[in-house]
Amino acid sequence: MDIFTTFKIAGSALKAQRIRLNTISSNLANVETTSTPEGGPYKKKSVYFETQNIPFSEHLKSNMGSEADKAVQGVRVARILEDQDPPQRIYNPTHPDAGEDGYVEMPNISVLKEMTDMMSATRSYEANTTVVKSAKRMALKALEIGR
Repeated sequence: MDIFTTFKIAGSALKAQRIRLNTISSNLANVETTSTPEGGPYKKKSVYFETQNIPFSEHLKSNMGSEADKAVQGVRVARILEDQDPPQRIYNPTHPDAGEDGYVEMPNISVLKEMTDMMSATRSYEANTTVVKSAKRMALKALEIGR
């Protein structure tokens, strides 16, 4: 495995975690949104990852290499799904979107869970940033060998 493969893998993880963080921030921003253009309250969105397929040329190259090269794969966002659970119904007759019975349909978002997911995504992003920095330092040290 060359140094550029490490950059590709860490880069794919950075991109995936950035999308995850954007989705979490969207969920947190809309935790009180009761009406959307689609109608009804905002629906929580979740990001699902999958391993990233290697292009044919790289797959051919890895099959000609060592066994360790075959096991290397990046990550990508497979899909972003909306939560299908029913919205929370909260009694608040003074709210402008309250029904005749006084209940308001609110997004089914747990701020605590979103904050936990955000911390996990941030830690993963930091870990992959550290991988890129370490690989860069190794490449620079390798260039100094000939001096």
